[in-house]
Amino acid sequence: MNTARLVADLAAELDEGGLRGSFLVRDLHSGREVGLEPDLVFPLASLIKVPLAAVTLDRIRRGELSGSDVLEVRPGRDAAPGGTGTTRFRHPAWVALDDLLSLALAISDNLAADTLFTLTPPVEVTRALRHWGLRGITARHLVDDLTRTPEERFEPDRAHLAHSLAIGAATAGRGHHIPQLDVTRANSGSARAFADLLQALWTPSAIPDEVARRVRELMAANLIRHRLAPDFTSDSASWSSKTGTVLNLRHEAGVVEHADGRAFAVVALTESRIPAVRQPEAEGLMARVARFLHDHLRW
Repeated sequence: MNTARLVADLAAELDEGGLRGSFLVRDLHSGREVGLEPDLVFPLASLIKVPLAAVTLDRIRRGELSGSDVLEVRPGRDAAPGGTGTTRFRHPAWVALDDLLSLALAISDNLAADTLFTLTPPVEVTRALRHWGLRGITARHLVDDLTRTPEERFEPDRAHLAHSLAIGAATAGRGHHIPQLDVTRANSGSARAFADLLQALWTPSAIPDEVARRVRELMAANLIRHRLAPDFTSDSASWSSKTGTVLNLRHEAGVVEHADGRAFAVVALTESRIPAVRQPEAEGLMARVARFLHDHLRW
């Protein structure tokens, strides 16, 4: 099947399943790529933790911070259901900077990430990305803001109403009445922009080698593996990634490394128009689309 026909068929399949997405798969060695609306900008949700980790690690490399520095983490800022790690703590804790990085990426601990943001605010993360030549990702706010959406104002059995609001409150130009879903106010980026970041982390770039190597290790330790991981993990392939979720947005970005030495960046940013909190069909559909694009490019 030629590329144009494949992309059209996958776009139709997404639409039938109630999704719109920005997808890109890139061969990290040849630079060849295939995508579906890869320049469509989305709020990044927890994907912003990847550049946050990279910039924090670079500050450690330069001696501005130390991985052994111990910071106080105070619970209570993230009361949203489903929180992980320190967000579920009931008492203050003191955690080393290195361990906060691991918590933020491996289990997507929001409070750990925001503790890192107190050291390196969003504007500094964006400035560092620009210094590395990465211009498509913008950090604007703390991760805690993702837990202050209309969903947290409804009882669990009525949370679908927040998704209905999220679906219906979009404005022209990718704006939105919910700030966390407005690309001009949220942490934002496209599939292409995130693939650029992954390429910079997996191949020689302006990002120092020791920084990139540690980010790769942290992404390989990701424990959230229900979205794209089932389609990209096997005995002959490893999958390193980060997920992101807020309201009707479901994302994942990672790199699959095959035993034959080839490596591909895979980025899937999606929004659903189905007003439901749990959508396993959407998770499976986005993985299917990403896998078809990968296989088309690889073979």
